[in-house]
Amino acid sequence: MSEKAIVLDEQAIGRAMTRIAHQIIEKNKGITDCVLVGVRTRGIYLAKRLAAKIEEIEGNPIPVGELDITLYRDDLTIKTDNHEPLVKGSDIPFEISNKKVILVDDVLYTGRTVRAGMDALIDIGRPSAIQLAVLVDRGHRELPIRADYVGKNIPTSSSEKIVVELNEVDNVDQVSIHDK
Repeated sequence: MSEKAIVLDEQAIGRAMTRIAHQIIEKNKGITDCVLVGVRTRGIYLAKRLAAKIEEIEGNPIPVGELDITLYRDDLTIKTDNHEPLVKGSDIPFEISNKKVILVDDVLYTGRTVRAGMDALIDIGRPSAIQLAVLVDRGHRELPIRADYVGKNIPTSSSEKIVVELNEVDNVDQVSIHDK
């Protein structure tokens, strides 16, 4: 897999996160009854960054949870080669029923991860709404799913891959396009 181009650097990611934070606050008329839930792995770090930006803007904290969708994936046997899946578990230390849950992930592609995330959330409680925030929307949807908040739309071909690297995991903040 070879890198073709860096499409977001550290500053661009920061600007995208600030813009998304403002959009969340505006759409929800503040953050009352809102919670952020990040999809493992990179969605968790993006949710924490959004929470920090929102608190900076609003002056109040917003709860952040972690969601593991491993067992909700419809491609589980394909992903695990029939071995036991590695489940890290969800950590949502607050009630999500009757809350506006903003599901946060790094890349929106086919929509299957988001569908799995919604299924996992519904098993935990009954949110009043589920909204979706993603750093990158690359197109190629297989399910009728659309993000409410997008850092950057990056049209790609099916022979390309979007790679999101974050300081918390990869020691660098950047989004790049690679050939598969």
